[in-house]
Amino acid sequence: MGKQKLSSKGVQNSGCTKATLWWFYLVAACIKVLLFPSYRSTDFEVHRNWLAVTHSLPLSQWYFDETSPWTLDYPPFFAHFEHFLSMFAHLIDPKIVHLQEGLNYSANTVVYFQRGTVILSDLCLLYGVYRLTRNLDSRKQKLIWLSAIWSPMLFIVDHVHFQYNGFLIGILLISLSYLEEGRDLLGGFFFAVLLCLKHLFAVAAPVYFVYLLRHYCRGGIGRGFTRLLIMGGMVAAVFAAAFGPFFHLGQIQQVIRRLFPFGRGLCHAYWAPNFWVFYIMSDKGLAFILRRLGFNVQTPTATFTAGLVGDSSPFSVLPQVTPLVTFMMVLLALSPCLLKAWKDPKPQMISRWVAYAYACGFLFGWHVHEKASLHFVIPLAIVAVQTLEDAKHYFLLSIVSCYSLFPLLFEAQEYPIKVLLLLLHSILMWSGFSAQFPDGAETARAPTGHHTEKKVDQRKSNGGFVIGWIERMYLIGLVIVEIWGQFLHPLLLGDKLAFAPLMLISIYCALGIMYSWIWQLTFIVTSP
Repeated sequence: MGKQKLSSKGVQNSGCTKATLWWFYLVAACIKVLLFPSYRSTDFEVHRNWLAVTHSLPLSQWYFDETSPWTLDYPPFFAHFEHFLSMFAHLIDPKIVHLQEGLNYSANTVVYFQRGTVILSDLCLLYGVYRLTRNLDSRKQKLIWLSAIWSPMLFIVDHVHFQYNGFLIGILLISLSYLEEGRDLLGGFFFAVLLCLKHLFAVAAPVYFVYLLRHYCRGGIGRGFTRLLIMGGMVAAVFAAAFGPFFHLGQIQQVIRRLFPFGRGLCHAYWAPNFWVFYIMSDKGLAFILRRLGFNVQTPTATFTAGLVGDSSPFSVLPQVTPLVTFMMVLLALSPCLLKAWKDPKPQMISRWVAYAYACGFLFGWHVHEKASLHFVIPLAIVAVQTLEDAKHYFLLSIVSCYSLFPLLFEAQEYPIKVLLLLLHSILMWSGFSAQFPDGAETARAPTGHHTEKKVDQRKSNGGFVIGWIERMYLIGLVIVEIWGQFLHPLLLGDKLAFAPLMLISIYCALGIMYSWIWQLTFIVTSP
């Protein structure tokens, strides 16, 4: 009888959890619908063209078509995803998927359809968040839901600027949830699917490989080798399903060429706030000083501040940077994490390790887009509820990363939107973490590998959820940077040094993200 009551109570709690989660999703969806008329970047036309390419052409021409400059450059599974959406687009408005007549089409039908598909695809994010939080207490669940489902970064990037990051990150979270449960085969399967949807997620592949090799393929030589064959066969089957048809058509080189256009240059037109910002500025500073001292230092033909992208990295003094150099730097930065995963592959650490991998890729990778910060900020929201220090770190990182996306929405009518989104996020996070860690009380998570909670110890820190003075000064500086770029620079300098506000945002945000990376690295290295 007692067991029946307990089971009934568990089902009831699960039902309440799902209802509350749906409420979070529906509130977010209502706000996203209100954003339908807002600014749309070129990414909107990119994805509309991909609808047309995959609907109007046979598979053999998908990666060859150049009707639009926005050619298909995502892996085959994402192309099939676009083809699936194109079937519904054709029913709503055939012009959406017309290869020539649909170019730069901007009728309400295409706007509503494409923005609606992003909202619906966010159901994948909803499920990933649910799987990762279903065994947590309600307060921690809601904190993570606030951070992930109501992420201001996702609002800005996906639902104004336009992309499908919520859908893709949802698959990543589903993969992580299976790994945390010890169901490694399913975790590996969903990660392989993710790589065939967007190859840029491959930065975490070394972490997955080492972790699965040590955690799944254990238990002696015979059992380990058998499991290695099972895992390898499963991953090979996923990649064969994605790339096999193009291999059969003899087009695999063309597909790879589209997926890895290394000629785009080291940096994007708007510098992502990463390590290369400091490298660029050091080169420019050294060139200026050497020219003043009388040295014949050639000014590069391409300039970063103009946002031009060339076939090489245009440095005057410092060595040129190649894709291989960036790859080696990412791998070197990852090495402490890989050593930890090899030595002691803990399921409860995998989300942290994967987030750190994406932070390494963001800081040291080739031609990084500022939007890629989503890849580590959202997974770190899952980690943020574990300890008080994690919460403080996430609070700072989420604000800095969101602010670094402000230049994506450069039109005046979107300015109040992005400011309000960031302010609301900051207030909700501060309130949530203050409630989670009252008077500095901190509950450590049990080392179980499943999201079950167990009070291990209580640690006290003065003042509850209060960030340090360095972090406070940095956030104040963020406000000063925004006031200067948005108001004072146009007022005092007009059109002179028009690149300076954008450059200042990149440099200042890069300091914050470098600080976050060092914090994550220190935590991983010093953790038992």
